Amino acid sequence: MSRKSSRAEDDANQVMHPTIGLLLAGGQASRMGGGDKALIKIGGATILERVLDRLHPQCARIVLNANGDPARFAAFELPVFADDVPGFAGPLAGVLAGLDFIAERHPNVSYAVSVATDTPFLPNDLVGRLERAREAAGATLASARSGGSSHPVIALWPVALRHDLRAALLVENIRKVDRFLSRYPLAYADWDCEPYDPFFNVNTPEDLAEAERIWAERIAAPSGDATRRS
Repeated sequence: MSRKSSRAEDDANQVMHPTIGLLLAGGQASRMGGGDKALIKIGGATILERVLDRLHPQCARIVLNANGDPARFAAFELPVFADDVPGFAGPLAGVLAGLDFIAERHPNVSYAVSVATDTPFLPNDLVGRLERAREAAGATLASARSGGSSHPVIALWPVALRHDLRAALLVENIRKVDRFLSRYPLAYADWDCEPYDPFFNVNTPEDLAEAERIWAERIAAPSGDATRRS
């Protein structure tokens, strides 16, 4: 890689504001037969490990939203907190719990990036590109898009939006992330789907098989190291 291209890559990865990574693992994984998708292994490492590998260099710190016994995530040494909206209200409830946690524990941090813990191939420049897309558009929020398909759960959130989000969940019964995002000026950051979709997510056993194939053929094989966690 030339010095010029290396500098360009560094610029693309640069984060503008301290941002906390908000990992969402509160789902019930019904199409996978239950359990924690975050703890499924791909290429010898859990999806959660792969998400952390990608996000740690981009975030000031990382926190985890998960319902049930938090002890099952103890090995990852992350702050873990559950939804406080009853009835498995979906990813918006996890985002709300995360924004409330950040506001209480890290009041000097203004932004969080939400990420699903079933997406093992996240881009190394996720946070920086979401930030730049939001700033360039003068938008309130920014979300990821690949190959023309939007990924509303992968988004950059102002922590200050938590009060509006609580009202939307508890008073208006809004559950869909894209419906909530559409209320505000929203920017998109775009990624290619080649050689693979960086937002590919594992929802079914067939998806898991495809993720193993992507890992083996597109990520591990080119490096010559099948055990590398990229």
